[in-house]
Amino acid sequence: IFTQFRKEVERFVPVRDPLPTPGRIPAFTTQVKAGVLPELTDFGHDHFVPDSRAVLPFKGGETAGLERLRYYLWDTDLVKTYKETRNGLIGSDYSSKLSPWLAQGCLSPKQVYHELKRYEAERGANKSTYWLFFELLWRDFFRLQAKKHGDRIFLRGGTKGEEIPGLRNDWRLFGRWLEGETGVPFIDANMRELNLTGFMSNRGRQNVASFLVKDLKVNWQMGAEYFESLLIDYDVASNWGNWNYVAGVGSDPRENRYFNIIKQAKRYDPQGDYVRLWVPELAELPSAYIHTPDQLQFAEQEAHKVKIGSHYPQAIVPTKKWERNT
Repeated sequence: IFTQFRKEVERFVPVRDPLPTPGRIPAFTTQVKAGVLPELTDFGHDHFVPDSRAVLPFKGGETAGLERLRYYLWDTDLVKTYKETRNGLIGSDYSSKLSPWLAQGCLSPKQVYHELKRYEAERGANKSTYWLFFELLWRDFFRLQAKKHGDRIFLRGGTKGEEIPGLRNDWRLFGRWLEGETGVPFIDANMRELNLTGFMSNRGRQNVASFLVKDLKVNWQMGAEYFESLLIDYDVASNWGNWNYVAGVGSDPRENRYFNIIKQAKRYDPQGDYVRLWVPELAELPSAYIHTPDQLQFAEQEAHKVKIGSHYPQAIVPTKKWERNT
């Protein structure tokens, strides 16, 4: 259980200092030809233009990772409001966005931790600075779970070893989900962002995972594998650990954790700005209808220049299901 892990780590486990930067790197003892760096086309991919709606023009390497860390802490003090903004959906500043550099080894979690502690010593600590450390603890927790349970994190029964009855390898529903064509705008917006940029907010990831497993009754492993194929911050332990957690086959102490998609959408995208950004066919809808277009009468569809079932798909799960509980 994460809470037990967190308390024990905070009480007893010191975080080691990062290794110092080497003054010099020994020369190779063998001759290696420099060669030519391959292009995307060499791997069968076309060149592409990054989507302008992406949260950040991510660039690989340690230098870019250190620049982002400095920006988020020292240049902007954004870390001081992290706990309040971390569930945002649009733009570069609602969260640290350090995960791609951590996942690729361009930054180490120890490095981030000690820089955070230096920031707290110089500019003050609060709940938000602690919460960034809290998220690093989650990352370590999932790595511990992966080391402890091995390949069980990939199996249908997860670390619990208990398969969820009723989940199917339904490729039709899975296809609608992964293409962002479910007819549920909040889900579709998040999946389209993932498909076009390789990134999705933490809030979005929890919602689309819950929707796939708890509402569509599709095998959670299919979603985890799809995330693995696209996420620029893909990390084995974090990805599969989180899917175990949301699916209910991991270490979640709460039984049958479930996300009410409409309640989540109205809370975290109250005006529908995020949906309009990624689902432009709904751009003319007012905020009152943006998350529930399947409930529009025909005359309302005409008035707002959208035809459900044509311009935008009919919902595969009627949104009234969640509104009863909002």
